[in-house]
Amino acid sequence: MKSYRLRLSLLGIFILGLQPLVKAQFSLIGQLRTRTELRSGLGNLPIKGAPSAAFTSQRARLTFGYKMDRVTFGLAIQDVRVWGQDASTISNADGNKLMVHEAWADIVLLNRADTTIKSKAIDYLSLKIGRQELVYDDVRLLGNLDWLQQGRRFDAALLKAQHKGWALDLGVGFNQNTDAFGVAGTYYTPANVPTSALSTQNVTLAIPSGFLPTTGKGGVPVVTNAVSTNGQNQQFKSFQMAYLTRKFKTTKFSALVFKDDFQKYRVDSIGSATNGYVYGRRYDVMGTNSRVTYGAMLIGQAGQKTPVLWQAFGYLQSGKDRDGLQIKHAYHYGANVMFQRGALSAGPGYEVLSGNNDATIKPGETSRFDPLYGTPHRHWGYMDYFYVGTGSPAGGLQDAFLKFKYTGKRLTTTFDVHYFALANTTFNKMPDAAPATPLASKLGMEYDLIANYSLNKFTTVEAGYAIMSGTNTLEYTKQGTMNQKDKIGTWAYLMINIRPDFFATKK
Repeated sequence: MKSYRLRLSLLGIFILGLQPLVKAQFSLIGQLRTRTELRSGLGNLPIKGAPSAAFTSQRARLTFGYKMDRVTFGLAIQDVRVWGQDASTISNADGNKLMVHEAWADIVLLNRADTTIKSKAIDYLSLKIGRQELVYDDVRLLGNLDWLQQGRRFDAALLKAQHKGWALDLGVGFNQNTDAFGVAGTYYTPANVPTSALSTQNVTLAIPSGFLPTTGKGGVPVVTNAVSTNGQNQQFKSFQMAYLTRKFKTTKFSALVFKDDFQKYRVDSIGSATNGYVYGRRYDVMGTNSRVTYGAMLIGQAGQKTPVLWQAFGYLQSGKDRDGLQIKHAYHYGANVMFQRGALSAGPGYEVLSGNNDATIKPGETSRFDPLYGTPHRHWGYMDYFYVGTGSPAGGLQDAFLKFKYTGKRLTTTFDVHYFALANTTFNKMPDAAPATPLASKLGMEYDLIANYSLNKFTTVEAGYAIMSGTNTLEYTKQGTMNQKDKIGTWAYLMINIRPDFFATKK
């Protein structure tokens, strides 16, 4: 017994001795985030008289990090689910809900501060490769979409350089469906394709490889779950990007060029006259439709006693969209300012995302700006009416807003007011409307109130309540009807976020 106790004591001393080394080289962060929501008009105006939806969703994530010399490694495993979506016990056939959110390595190639590396051509150069989050600027165009429980990540390679205050990231990604033997070419079916679909004769037909069913001939794709929050029906086949940034005193400059390529397709069908047909898209056409987004952003601060934070940006898009439409005059610009005094801050802002003008748009063209792979929830209202999975008006968006914020020691509270309107002329094409009758531009007003309280070092509690006061224009451009939906949408939530650092030391 004494020998056992001695060995146990020595093991404990050895582990304690390793703690500084472990802390320096390893990190292990957990996260359990639950969000209980009460929805009556989130994303779209609710049907008149429809009861509210209520549920609790949960993310459980474990993020492991390792750093030594010239290599940094990251791995994030997560489980995302809604409480009660699974039975209390499952069979082996049910599988599991775990997924790899991130798995990457960052290899240092050059480092001026490292005397063991002979080359001093630039200050710093590294290669980050694998499944990773892309988070740039205010996550307007590229972000990890952390608000959604599942988040967003990319399979990509990033070459990251730093020199004389400048930082440059060059990134590439190339997607394929499988590495199976016998597969020829690099055709890519860019969605989560269902295994079967109902034909025009209500017969269930199996969906073959390379085919994506649609809602009727030339309709929208039918997928098992959305591939993006921006109402997109295709995941890109490949991308190439360049991001350049530098800080000049209190002003940060950044520029982005992002090119994404979408697999071409042809309209086709499966089935027979006897069993009926399932219409869809056949992704066996050589080549891609390529789109380029480019622009710049400035973020700065002026004043000391009463700081003024400001932001201005502008972006353009050209090329062809995912469906092969020629992009003409697509743009996104805006500016905002926040005046700070003590714990309080407030300020206005205005943003525009271009859309189609029904009076001038030509067949085969589009002027709709797509905000790529950002976090719409952060910018265009917390109720997610625009550029999320429920789509957005073809006429684009104007967003004039006023934001208020209180920042205390533990409590942070924000209150945002948005005025939404169409950016371009949209015609009313309802059967009882006269030809070429434009819709009123106003979409609605949104009011968002959020409070976040820090319980301790690892735990925060957040509660929010939001109201959308919509119009017939909002109903028509989002849902294709008029006077069928309740014009008031509401949403409330309570979120508990626990993020323990398992190697943290008590201070």
